[in-house]
Amino acid sequence: MRKYVTEFIGTFGLVFTVGCAGRSGSGLVPLAAGAALMVMVYAGGHISGGHFNPAVSLGVFLRGKLPLADLIAYWVAQIAAALIAGLLAIFVIQHRVPGTLTIPGAHAKFAALIAELLFTFALVYVVLNVATSRDHPDNSFYGLAIGFTVAAGAFAVGGLSGGAFNPAVAIGAMIAGLFSWANIWIYLIAELVGGAAAAVVFHLLNRGDVGDGPLAKLPTLSD
Repeated sequence: MRKYVTEFIGTFGLVFTVGCAGRSGSGLVPLAAGAALMVMVYAGGHISGGHFNPAVSLGVFLRGKLPLADLIAYWVAQIAAALIAGLLAIFVIQHRVPGTLTIPGAHAKFAALIAELLFTFALVYVVLNVATSRDHPDNSFYGLAIGFTVAAGAFAVGGLSGGAFNPAVAIGAMIAGLFSWANIWIYLIAELVGGAAAAVVFHLLNRGDVGDGPLAKLPTLSD
């Protein structure tokens, strides 16, 4: 149970930060998101792994470091935290400055999907390598690497897709009025596919450290 509570707290902290920063019109939302994720990962990583992201949990499950029962429980905790954080962001920041990100047009939607997929892939790939690899046991840099991956991605494509890279953040942002509900499919498809793809690539590149998850029977790349 303490793992699930930790995932709830960490996800809530991240989504509430994004919601308040976004609704207040701050130009430093990417930095706020990356910093919030970094500190929450450092705070809860030793208990739950510090996922705070359904796409990360999916990648860790496929990598063989998270049981299916925990994957489902993590998802429930993460989405519940996002719902509450989004509502509280509205209560705290009542007068929203920016408009809702709508992503108009087929080209813009496809570009946003690609951006969310690629940076979610990058995020989950970083998490798997710095926080689950046997080559980096007990390292002290995993939180910085994870947080700065989100910040870099949000600075790069935040103006296009919102820079969520996290279904929980996307849902919380929609509740807070920052993203359009009509585009929820972009975030769910792109981010879950990106997370799964990162797990496959990690498996291919880390021979001898593949775990016993759903990808265990896939071959790995030779030297």
